[in-house]
Amino acid sequence: MDTRKLTKPSHGLNGELQVPGDKSISHRAVMFGSVAEGETRIHNFLMGEDCLSTIACFKRLGVKIDIQGDEVLVEGKGWDSLTEPSEVLDTGNSGTTTRLMMGLLAGRPFHSVMLGDESIAKRPMKRVTDPLKLFGTKIDGREEGNFTPLSIRGGNLKAMRYTLPVASAQVKSAILLAGLQAEGVTEVIEPERTRDHTEKMIIEFGGEIDREGDTIKLRGGQQLKGTSVYVPGDISSAAFFMTAAAIVPGSRVMLKNTGLNETRTGIIEVMQRMGAKMEITEKTGAGERIGDILVEFSELQGTEIGGELIPALIDEIPVIALLATQAQGTTIIKDAEELKVKETNRIDAVVNELKKLGADIEATEDGMIIKGKKSLQGAEVDSWGDHRIGMTLAVASLITESPVFLGNSEAINISYPDFFDHLGKLTD
Repeated sequence: MDTRKLTKPSHGLNGELQVPGDKSISHRAVMFGSVAEGETRIHNFLMGEDCLSTIACFKRLGVKIDIQGDEVLVEGKGWDSLTEPSEVLDTGNSGTTTRLMMGLLAGRPFHSVMLGDESIAKRPMKRVTDPLKLFGTKIDGREEGNFTPLSIRGGNLKAMRYTLPVASAQVKSAILLAGLQAEGVTEVIEPERTRDHTEKMIIEFGGEIDREGDTIKLRGGQQLKGTSVYVPGDISSAAFFMTAAAIVPGSRVMLKNTGLNETRTGIIEVMQRMGAKMEITEKTGAGERIGDILVEFSELQGTEIGGELIPALIDEIPVIALLATQAQGTTIIKDAEELKVKETNRIDAVVNELKKLGADIEATEDGMIIKGKKSLQGAEVDSWGDHRIGMTLAVASLITESPVFLGNSEAINISYPDFFDHLGKLTD
């Protein structure tokens, strides 16, 4: 276990950063490139542990993948690129790898076994295995397919119509990846809109997908074509520096080429609502919207966050809770039960660790209540093995009066291996 001592800088954060490539898009680019015809070149790929787990799994499925700097070259041969693995597919700590790969394997005519780490073994998979079984896939696992390890015997899928019971882009994506291989037209009804990287990537790889209101329609039997994918900076990673700039006096930080997908920009809406000084300069580009985000130190006000905004910022809630400790008044976060089934129970983790630093925060059944503005003090804290909790606590150390000792800090490598280097560039 790596414990890191973190101290408050002597001045505000200043400078420019390009945060690493978007984790969600990096995963999907490898998956689509693996089942497309021809070469796919992925630029600005996130070299974090989760995305490297995806590459390792697809290599075991017979796909040729080369890493060249921050680029990844995938040589696809269509759907037949995937062959029966002789080894267990180890997805590490990555829920995205586990759930989305199930959708791809559901349509392949062979047997495979998936296994992740201790965290993955606790995360619910029935939300994915149940709809995949409706396609005709045979899946076995602990507690009737709710937990890994999972055994999948795919092939001969029949299209279906399915209403998502939870707002989950991972569930939706798994169904769409299976639907691409099914006979007929698959329909997914999405009561609350979630991130749509999978839909955009289907189009980017030459496929067809339609959306009418809350219904997504996808024809099976499509052949995808390899392409060049630029992965924008991950707004979920940028959120930590956006928060840092807003709460550390004297700060002014520019985050270059950051993804601005409209299903992911809840953090921007919340910060603007709280009174943060921000400027966004959008750039033109293929596939995903991107732009530069400038954030300065601000006097903040509490707000209420819930409803349809939650799916657009679910991964940013830990750092939003920290932001709220520095806002005048009360911030209420609700409708966020999904936090309980992330890498950790993020409601418990955020509340427990921020309380150690002196925050006035309490857990609720579906979120938390934070009262500000509070001065934070140093303490011994722990990431709980969760990268986003680790980075939230590291940002908190920028405003504590005494040092923060962050246990399990290595968890940050899951999505942001250069996090502390980048933080150092802004505080030097």
